[in-house]
Amino acid sequence: QVQLVESGGGLVQAGGSLRLSCAASGRTFSSDAMGWFRQAPGKEREFVAAISSSGLNTYYADSVKDRFTISRDNAKNTMYLQMNSLIPEDTAVYYCATKRLGKSYWSDYGYDYWGQGTQVTVSS
Repeated sequence: QVQLVESGGGLVQAGGSLRLSCAASGRTFSSDAMGWFRQAPGKEREFVAAISSSGLNTYYADSVKDRFTISRDNAKNTMYLQMNSLIPEDTAVYYCATKRLGKSYWSDYGYDYWGQGTQVTVSS
């Protein structure tokens, strides 16, 4: 059974930064592509960023490109999301997930295991 635990969320002012972490256990971490999604109140869950199993390939939603950076440390079984220049529209619960082999990076249907989420709140 795969377990994913997010951390690093919090309250930050617009223009600030946060780094989210996703610690994984229960499966060979380096075998899985991973992704970050977010869900704001009253909205559907949306894709934020994803990273291949090796870390060589990364993918971003247009809304976060050039502000967010996804990375992973396979030796530590941990994935990260560095979020800079945060805006109030980034306020959401952020989830990490493991991607199903051969499925799309961009849709949450392509992911099987999910963390419990961490709240990010950006004040104006």
